[in-house]
This record gives sequence, C-alpha cells and structure tokens, in this order.
Amino acid sequence: MRSFVSQLSIHKLEVFCMVAELKSISRAAERLNIAQPVVSAHLKSLADKLGVSLTERSGRRIALTEEGERVYQWAHDVVIRTHELEREIADTQSGLAGKAKVGASMTLGSYVLPSIIASIRQRYPQGEISVQVTTPILATDAVLQGECDFAFTILDPRHEIAGLEVQRVRDEQLILVASNDYGPKKKSVSLEELAELPFVTAQLRTPRREIEEHLLMEFGVSRNQIVMEFGHAEAIKQAVRAGAGVAFLFLSSVNDELASGLLKRLDTSGMELRVPVYLVRRKNKNLAKFQSMMLDEITRALSD
Repeated sequence: MRSFVSQLSIHKLEVFCMVAELKSISRAAERLNIAQPVVSAHLKSLADKLGVSLTERSGRRIALTEEGERVYQWAHDVVIRTHELEREIADTQSGLAGKAKVGASMTLGSYVLPSIIASIRQRYPQGEISVQVTTPILATDAVLQGECDFAFTILDPRHEIAGLEVQRVRDEQLILVASNDYGPKKKSVSLEELAELPFVTAQLRTPRREIEEHLLMEFGVSRNQIVMEFGHAEAIKQAVRAGAGVAFLFLSSVNDELASGLLKRLDTSGMELRVPVYLVRRKNKNLAKFQSMMLDEITRALSD
C-alpha cells in the first residue's frame, strides 16, 4: 500500500471523488474543466494500481462498486485533509496572507456574511476567504471533516455537536411579514389570529422549520394552514411578495424589502422570536494566524 500511495497525486484522487459524487464522467470533467478522456484515464490508472474495479455503469450513471465505496471514503478524507493543511500553512508562504474557508447556514450566508466578508477583504487584500453556504447540519459536518475551518450557523434543538466547540455569537430576530397588498390593513395580529393565517415556511423536518415550530409552541401557537414549503429563505420571501401568504423570516433577510415597501411587517402582540447564531469549531483544531484573525473579525462583526 505504501508504494501504491506514493504513486498517487491529490489531483487523481480529486478527479475520482468528483466522479463518485456527481455519478458522471462528463459532469466531473465539466466541473473540473478538463477533458473527459483525462477523467477516464485517471479512473483507469487508479483502478489499475489497486487491482480492483472501482466503478460500474448503472443506467446512464456511474456507480461505485463495493471496493470503490471504500476507496472513495479514504480518498475523500485525504483530499479534504490536504486542502485543510494547505489553508493552515498558506500564510507562511511568500506573497500570501493566508486562506480561510467559512461555513454558514443559508440565511446567514446569503444576507449577513457577504457585506462582512467584503469589508474584511478590503483590509486583507492578500488573503483568500471563501464561504460555503449550506444547511446547518452540512455546515457542522464540514467543520468536523475539515472541509471548513469554522462555521457560523443556527442549530436546531436536536443537533448533534459531539466533537465541536460551540459559542453563541448573536441572535437573529424572526419577524412576521406579508406583501403590502395582502389581507387586512391592520399592522398587528393576535396569537389566536396567527394560528389561522396561511403560512409559507421552510420544508418539514429541516432545522429551520424545527426551530420555528419550537419557538411558536413556546407561545402556544400551532398553525393550521401551511400553504407552501420551500428550501431557502429567498424562495419563501418571493412567494410572500407574490401574495401567497405570510411568513416568519429573519429580519436581516428582509431589511431591503421592508425599506422599499415590497413587504410589510406584522406585529405579533406579546411575542418575540429570537434564534441564536453560533460559532462552530472542531475541538483541538489549530487555526493558522490568518484563520484566527478571520474568525475574530467575523465574530466581532456579527456580535456588533
């Protein structure tokens, strides 16, 4: 195995992992911006060195064999850990200030972090910062696996955080919004009225939906009309703008629409919904100087 490993390049492993994840040689070639014959050659070289078949055809898709699954798990870990190491040592290389990869849950990554990262980038133009916007569970998984150096995310009450350091950095306020043309012209609704409104919300069994339901139950509110479900706050917002119903959305995601009059806020008498946002790190992970600086800068900006 030692001689086999010494003959491999990280690039070959990246190619194999991309094919495994996309289940397609053509899509992997397109994603990696290389020719399809090159992808096929890398797969054949890897299989020949191991002496086993790694892939097989499953209709129009590429599937992994049993041996291929085992090799993929190993190769994926090698690729992720290599990229993690590259980021950690980047600020010791000539001409580079450093690299940091940040995970973020969807609303935070879409509406809060972009302006913060842009401002930080102006002060550290030689550094490289990338943000992976995804679900809370995938964000924490990325931190555990080393794909992200740290993450800022919401966590649902049942979220598994073993192996992670979790620090609360701010609260996001959930507010009830509707289109300006929707329903009665009053500016507030009672808890009894709230239960009967037509709601647009996140998909069932997602962390975002679980958090929302949990907060509402604390006030004894059980909604009777869920008219639409979407996987992203932007889709929920667009449906509300189109008059489909009302929705609880993070204030940070609708500031522009409230200011321009595209949406209106409905006060919920006696009820304030706040969702904690957490900084998530892998326990015992040593951050490089640049990564530590980015963590501190982003955390400070979120807290402020």
